[in-house]
Amino acid sequence: MNALKRWLATSVALCAMLGAANASAQDCPKLGGVLALTGAQGAIGKVIADAGKLAVDQVNKAGGVKGCQVEFSLRDDTSQPSVGVDAARYLVDVQKVSAIVGLVGSGTALAVVNSVSVPNKVPTIACCAVTPSLTKMAQEGKTDGYFFRTIPTARTMALAHAQAVKDKGYKKTVIMYINNDFGTGVAPDAKKAIEQLGGSVVGMVAYNENQSSYRSEVNKALALEPDSLVLVGLSQDGTIILREWFSLGGTPNVILHNTLRSMDVVKGIGERFLTKAVGVDNGQASGPTADAFNKDFTAAYNRPAVGPGLHTMYDAVAVTLLAMQAAPKLDGASIRDALRAVQDPTGLEVGPGVEGLKKGLDALKAGKKIRYVGATGGFRFDKNGDVTGPMLIWKISNGEIVTEKTLTLEEMNALEQKVGL
Repeated sequence: MNALKRWLATSVALCAMLGAANASAQDCPKLGGVLALTGAQGAIGKVIADAGKLAVDQVNKAGGVKGCQVEFSLRDDTSQPSVGVDAARYLVDVQKVSAIVGLVGSGTALAVVNSVSVPNKVPTIACCAVTPSLTKMAQEGKTDGYFFRTIPTARTMALAHAQAVKDKGYKKTVIMYINNDFGTGVAPDAKKAIEQLGGSVVGMVAYNENQSSYRSEVNKALALEPDSLVLVGLSQDGTIILREWFSLGGTPNVILHNTLRSMDVVKGIGERFLTKAVGVDNGQASGPTADAFNKDFTAAYNRPAVGPGLHTMYDAVAVTLLAMQAAPKLDGASIRDALRAVQDPTGLEVGPGVEGLKKGLDALKAGKKIRYVGATGGFRFDKNGDVTGPMLIWKISNGEIVTEKTLTLEEMNALEQKVGL
């Protein structure tokens, strides 16, 4: 009888322990990532993924979220929207993630937000999707507040292209752009901005992605006798286009989108052809928070923190994990609302790195307000989940990507008013 009682007591204790463990596991944060690790954007997507992993690693070293180590599940969308939707569904339905980060392609972001994020009430924070269609969706109430992004929109990119054209004094520009949500979001605004700043666009040539050659489209652009080319494309197709552009005698006066800001792309084209090339990208703020990220990224991966999406991906992950800590529950609505709460202008300023993130996590645990100032500097999500920020113009010099000019937030705002976008 005594043995039976001891067995029952032990069984009850074990059940209680298992129940507590299961409850604890359910309360632990799970973050999902959808990124282009292969395909047209794979060359930049792999490095962007590293920036996201760095943020997760640092949060875990800082003590984790809700007393747990964060589980980060990353899925490859192969640079295709349909695959991206399947990846997001798997993360939500099978792995039960509380939020999704990443989304390099605008088409993929639109598909995921429409088909997965909003129906399932999963906050989705894009690092790199710039299409204005997402802003329009938010304005029409179609995102229900579940979409955010840490990168400025396509209009900001278009303005930077126009400023680069003006700075170089080009007068007859042709724009080649990929025929998807990304390209059609940037190219028309770039045309308007170039013309408003005194330049001339002699033509716009659209092309479809995933082709082995773009000779026909390149010849069409060359027939317009331009003195410069603005290329709005992805890393894979952009590399092919530029090879053919130069082989057919195209001008070296090319202005490239941020998706081509990669030494892998430069090497694929040939640096000798890009001596007069410049490009645009989201500008990273100078100062201690940007320096902290740059230093940590280089130490972790033995490469400089240069390339599209690195800083914005880090911030997308870091601000999401801080929001998870701030949220009373790990459900979509709570995390959605907390994403703005951790950017409180009256809060304790915290930044990147293990120490900076620990400072933020500890403050939130103590019930204090924080203001996250990230790898891209200080930013705040507006009512549509968008951000504004500085831009930069880059070039190739002695085998490296270097910044030629920085356009401050104030300069970008003034440029936007002048152009009227």
